Amino acid sequence: MPDKRAKHKSKYTLDRGIPGAFEGETVTRRRFMTGSAHSAGAVAAGAFTLPALGFAIGPIFKSTPQHWETAGPPSYFTDNNYVPVVITLTAGIGEAGKTTVYVRKFNPSIDTDPYDQNMPYIAISTRCAHLGCPVRWVDAAERFICPCHGGVYDLLGRRVGGPPVRPLDRFYTRVVGEQVQIGPRFSVNSELRRFAPRDPGEPIDGVGQYLYPSRPGAQKP
Repeated sequence: MPDKRAKHKSKYTLDRGIPGAFEGETVTRRRFMTGSAHSAGAVAAGAFTLPALGFAIGPIFKSTPQHWETAGPPSYFTDNNYVPVVITLTAGIGEAGKTTVYVRKFNPSIDTDPYDQNMPYIAISTRCAHLGCPVRWVDAAERFICPCHGGVYDLLGRRVGGPPVRPLDRFYTRVVGEQVQIGPRFSVNSELRRFAPRDPGEPIDGVGQYLYPSRPGAQKP
């Protein structure tokens, strides 16, 4: 009967006849150096990939408190023209935390998109979707116009000319008591479908919505 103990290898390198081995050694120097190099490589790779991964998925777990700002009584707004309203989006930083929003009542003859059916008022951002320059509403032309680079939007905020990559952003609206309130900002694609807010210059049609995910910094005006 074969001796099973003969098949058992010693854990010591000297007993296994490995060249250069010394008494009491259980791991060869080559294996030790290889393992050390692999460990160092894994640490270096983690130093680059972990911060990037945290930056990418961080917004998923970050909750931004919702802020609602009073814009005025319902009688202040009409359904056939925009009224500029200055609201504070970030308190405590003075004028830098304010922005202008163009507001009008929901008009079923104009706002036929199903995404607008539950919005009592339409509130459109004055931040151009190209580089963030302020746009202004020109009543006679029924257009939003950006004087910086020639961006032009129709009365619904959809791009009709110039370099902007998407329509103007919008704000949620509601009526509380006798006051119209402006809530969080959101972005829309060319079909006016709602998305989490994006920064200027970031398209959200097609694969753009995946290439440019929303970030915490995009929540600001």
